[in-house]
This record gives sequence, C-alpha cells and structure tokens, in this order.
Amino acid sequence: THWKHGGIVGVFGYGGGVIGRYCDQPEMFPGVAHFHTMRVAQPAAKYYHSKFLRDLCDIWDLRGSGLTNMHGSTGDIVLLGTQTAQLEEIFHELTHKMNVDLGGSGSNLRTPEACLGQSRCEYACYNTQDMCYQLTMDYQDELHRPAFPYKFKFKFDGCPNGCVCAMARSDFAVVGTWKDDIKIDQEAVKAYVAGEFAPNAGAHSGRDWGKFDLQKEVVDRCPSQCMKWDGSKLSIKTADCVRCMHCINTMPRALHIG
Repeated sequence: THWKHGGIVGVFGYGGGVIGRYCDQPEMFPGVAHFHTMRVAQPAAKYYHSKFLRDLCDIWDLRGSGLTNMHGSTGDIVLLGTQTAQLEEIFHELTHKMNVDLGGSGSNLRTPEACLGQSRCEYACYNTQDMCYQLTMDYQDELHRPAFPYKFKFKFDGCPNGCVCAMARSDFAVVGTWKDDIKIDQEAVKAYVAGEFAPNAGAHSGRDWGKFDLQKEVVDRCPSQCMKWDGSKLSIKTADCVRCMHCINTMPRALHIG
C-alpha cells in the first residue's frame, strides 16, 4: 500500500503503543507524510468519566488528526494520525496529566480486556474487572516491551454470553460459569407460557412471532437436551448442562445462573 507500517517510531522506554505509519508520497501529501497511530490502554470494562473523554479529545485535536477509534479490536482507544515530533508530547500528557498508559502493539501482550462483570451484570460469575486489572499490572513489561514472536491477548468474559468474545478474540480466554443448578422460578415459567412475560426480555418484539412455545423455543434448542417440560414444571439435569445461556437469555425472569 501507500503506507509503511512498522515499529519505526515510539516513545522513550517503550517498544509498543505506537504504530508508525509513513506515506510513500510525502511530497504530494505533506499533511499525512506522518500518520502514526497511538493506542491508549482502556480501563477494565471501559468505564469513563466524561471529563476524561473531553481531555483525551482535546489532546488529539491539538497534537493529532482528531480521528479516534473507540475501540480497536484489542480493546484500546485508538488515536489515529499524528507526527513523530508529537509522540513524546502526547505520551507526557497522557501519563503525567491524565494518569493513563499506552496500550499494546507489536509482538507483545496486548491490553487485556474485560466485560462489565459484576459492576453491572447479574450474570457475571466472577469479578472480571479485578482479574483484568491484576493481570494488566502483572504484565506491564510484556505489554510495553515486545519480546514475543507474535501478539498475545487476554480477555475476560463474566459468563458464557461472551460480551467481549474472549474465546474467539483472544489467546488466553477466561469465561465465567457456575457450579450448581440453574435457579428456576416455576411460576415465572408458567407466566412466560401464558404470554404474561415477553421472551428474550422483549428483544424480539419488533414483529409478531406468534405465541411463545416453551418446548420448541427452549427445551428443543438445548444443545445437551438436559431440559424437560411436562406442561406444568420445568426441570434441568445439571450434570448434562453445558452452560450455553440460551434458556436463561430466553426466560430471564424465570431462570438465573446458579
């Protein structure tokens, strides 16, 4: 392509966090002769104060192109397009004034990423934010000073719904699950069957799908066939359950993680 991509530039002491990009026709396009990308480490579960976002945009408007990506595939905030002379200035602003670090890039550990976990989600089976934070702290050297033959990613899902797609998008995936029985509210199950509650928490209410059929839409779709509905009682054989979350997602008022 017209862009050179590689670890040509960076900030002092770090080998990652900056993706160097140079145009091969700087005379024709002097405004983008340099168009380096900087990755900024996101907090666990991506919680931000509005002042942080405003300050970040102010830095990039002043010292970069103003283009951002919230967020990249790894999870980082991606600041797109700046010049070599601005890199140390931006790094100083981020680390000394905003108390935020660069993320990972290159053949190193990429910035670990976690779902909202127990801070917001009733399905989280462990504290994803805490685990993400601890491993980020433990592996700072591997994150900022590339020493691997290829990139390596940690991702943390609180439950099998996989809101950060840990299994598909990381090398070290942690997915929370439960050990005991799925909790069943039999009265709520009957309410779903009677049409009193909308299945999938109303997410599929944009059109008429017909009457909710518990046998067809939940029991028959169980991948391990561990569920049974006799017309008045729903039962689950926990030993065969593979924790796919389908039944819980379909009837969240009636079923809950163990």
